[in-house]
Amino acid sequence: MKKLGRIHPNRQVLAFILMVILSQVHLEPIRYSVLEETESGSFVAHLTKDLGLGIAELAARSAGVVSDDDKQRLQLDRQTGDLFLREKLDREELCGPIEPCILHFQVFLEMPVQFFQGELLIQDINDHSPVFPEREVLLKIPENSQPGTLFPLLIAEDLDVGSNGLQKYTISPNSHFHILTRNHSEGKKYPDLVQDKPLDREEQSEFSLTLVALDGGSPPRSGTVMVRILIMDINDNAPEFVHTPYGVQVLENSPLDSPIVRVLARDVDAGNFGSVSYGLFQASDEIKQTFSINEVTGEILLKKKLDFEKIKSYHVEIEATDGGGLSGKGTVVIEVVDVNDNPPELIISSLTSSIPENAPETVVSIFRIRDRDSGENGKTICSIPDNLPFVLKPTLKNFYTLVTERPLDRETRAEYNITITVTDLGTPRLKTQQSITVQVSDVNDNAPTFTQTSYTLFVRENNSPALHIGSVSATDRDSGTNAQVTYLLLPPQDPHLPLASLVSINADNGHLFALRSLDYEALQGFEFRVGAADRGSPALSSEALVRVLVLDANDNSPFVLHPLQNGSAPCTELVPRAAEPGYLVTKVVAVDGDSGQNAWLSYQLLKATEPGLFGVWAHNGEVRTARLLSERDAAKHRLVVLVKDNGEPPRSATATLHVLLVDGFSQPYLPLPEAALAQAQNDSLTIYLVVALASVSSLFLLSVLLFVAVRLCRRSRAASVGRCSVPEGPFPGHQVGVSGTETLSQSYQYEVCLTGDSGTGEFKFLKPIFPNLLVQDTRREVKENPNFRNSFVFS
Repeated sequence: MKKLGRIHPNRQVLAFILMVILSQVHLEPIRYSVLEETESGSFVAHLTKDLGLGIAELAARSAGVVSDDDKQRLQLDRQTGDLFLREKLDREELCGPIEPCILHFQVFLEMPVQFFQGELLIQDINDHSPVFPEREVLLKIPENSQPGTLFPLLIAEDLDVGSNGLQKYTISPNSHFHILTRNHSEGKKYPDLVQDKPLDREEQSEFSLTLVALDGGSPPRSGTVMVRILIMDINDNAPEFVHTPYGVQVLENSPLDSPIVRVLARDVDAGNFGSVSYGLFQASDEIKQTFSINEVTGEILLKKKLDFEKIKSYHVEIEATDGGGLSGKGTVVIEVVDVNDNPPELIISSLTSSIPENAPETVVSIFRIRDRDSGENGKTICSIPDNLPFVLKPTLKNFYTLVTERPLDRETRAEYNITITVTDLGTPRLKTQQSITVQVSDVNDNAPTFTQTSYTLFVRENNSPALHIGSVSATDRDSGTNAQVTYLLLPPQDPHLPLASLVSINADNGHLFALRSLDYEALQGFEFRVGAADRGSPALSSEALVRVLVLDANDNSPFVLHPLQNGSAPCTELVPRAAEPGYLVTKVVAVDGDSGQNAWLSYQLLKATEPGLFGVWAHNGEVRTARLLSERDAAKHRLVVLVKDNGEPPRSATATLHVLLVDGFSQPYLPLPEAALAQAQNDSLTIYLVVALASVSSLFLLSVLLFVAVRLCRRSRAASVGRCSVPEGPFPGHQVGVSGTETLSQSYQYEVCLTGDSGTGEFKFLKPIFPNLLVQDTRREVKENPNFRNSFVFS
């Protein structure tokens, strides 16, 4: 029992929403009246005063008028608030005999939704005259009829109502009959002919009288019919119906010619006066078109399809007449039973086809539901699919509003096809579906998104200006101008980076271009940020990081640091003749401004005065003796060493070495003029003779010569030391690797400085330095001073 007493939370919410909606509806209707047949466009009322609204508010809230029937008979001027007739109104066509004739309408306002009930009373005017169904009435009266006997006559029809309707009947003056006007239970007025005195067929067998029907209009209208009265012989028993009235129910979808009911009347007379025939009595055109009766059997048949929505019941008057002319009257009440033969109707009053995304609750459509059936057949259920962000809200008198349940997102779904289904509760159930298409218009709520958070681009140095080096790309989920992306370069974080002179970007497609030729040795890479902005209002943007790496090209030849190749006095390397094979003569030191394999150097002996005497190690440039020296070997040798990098194509340089063979470093050494040396090389025998003669000279002369030779040798060595440096001890035999951070792989570094003057020099050892500083300083000095000769660093 507790479970039955609980109210579901969802029902509480629905009840609350319905109360809020109904609070916007004015239940008390506003009432107006108008005469029928008033011309279209006629003024009816000024709504702003009755609704309590301003004229500007009617226009701003999109006021409208909807009638209950299919036709829009009223028109509202939103600018003035005046209500007009859209067409001429015929009360008889709209309401028939129903009085009062009221046209129901609704005034609805959008933004927010609000309804007002209205009633328009259509007043009748006397525009119809009474009309009899026949031009002539034949009435047979037996001559033995007694005074005071009533004889029913034809009833006249007047489409007007009230005082303008049929009021009374009169008959032309005569001495035998008068007219009695009687009120029927349905409100109609019937004429009865009243006999005033006995009849005598032999005296007068026939009467011709004029029956007049008058209405109550001003002036009154009338209709007439001729009444012929035949005085018949005596037939003192009229037919009588066994049951009257007859009541029957017929389904509205009954087939044609189906039997409705069989009536029966009996006459106690015999012979021809006792035979009975059946017919419809004073039947209207509608009844004559719908039903027929068998004159002999009294069976009533269906001639026309029934429609419960138009006519719900029929009162059929039947007459049974015997052979003597007497008749009896009976009534058959036919009730039409409704069947579910009308699908529900959906009438759209307002429709919004486009809704901006992210908007709050928005009214999409206002519509009305109607089912012409009755009872359960006329009850309806309205629904939409559950998977849509829309809800239906019922309002007054089968009006519904379709609203958004939550803000919509165009990027998730840009269009909705909403199918409204209306189903009745009849058997079988009938339904109607109406599809509504709602477009979701775009709002700039999505910033452009780059395909990558960072981009890495590669460009080889010495590129041509305006070279396309790569692209960035961003997409925007919006549409139209909100999705049009423009690219731009953002200010660099490093204020010293000349970004504007390095790269540019195409604002339309994000293509990046190098504005000038890049030099790997000056700039190995840089990074910057690019932005992407859409054209929405306000515009949204995002950014991405772009790294540009400069690839090295083999555009620098090896540069020989030692021995210097500056065209000054050649550096002569001293080698004792007693040196063993593999003796380190000197080491060629070179650097390359490139990087990677473009800076990998290799050495080879290109030329030699005496091939096979010296060799060069390919990886470190060490020049060593290849064999034992002998006295026959020339004293002076000239070597050309080729230094080549590993680039494509390779670049190279040469270094020229001068090597002098001596018997020992303690032996006096006096450099000879070039001519004397050449002559000594051409005639070595002469040299030996001079030496032999000198050796046998006197001791005094030898002492003097030795003293002078020692002094000269010291001065010559000092001058030689000013031109070149020979490290003591052999160099380690590791491979020379030249890169951007180191030149050699030896574990020792030292600096040698030579000051060039007029032939004399100064030799000085300084503190050790680091390899990376060595290469950077050397590269910078070589680039900035191509004539660099007097200062270098090597290891």
